[in-house]
Amino acid sequence: MKKYYFSIQLSYVECENLYDAAIRTIVLTARTGERVQIPCNSLRPFVEPTGIKGNFCLTVNKDNKIQSFTRSTE
Repeated sequence: MKKYYFSIQLSYVECENLYDAAIRTIVLTARTGERVQIPCNSLRPFVEPTGIKGNFCLTVNKDNKIQSFTRSTE
C-alpha cells in the first residue's frame, strides 16, 4: 500500500464544485509533489461551513484503488 499526504484549504464556495454533477474527480498535489486524481465524493464528508481545511492521508493499494481517505495529524 502507498500513502499520500495532503494539506487542503478550500473555501466553502470552492467546495460547492464538489457537488457539481459534471465534475467527478479532483486532482490533488501531495506533499511529495505527486499529483493524484480522486473522486469528488472522497472529499465531501470533510466539508464544513467554512470549507475544508486540514491535513489528509490517502491510502491506495497496489492497483491504485483507494483504501482510505482520512484526516491526518501529520
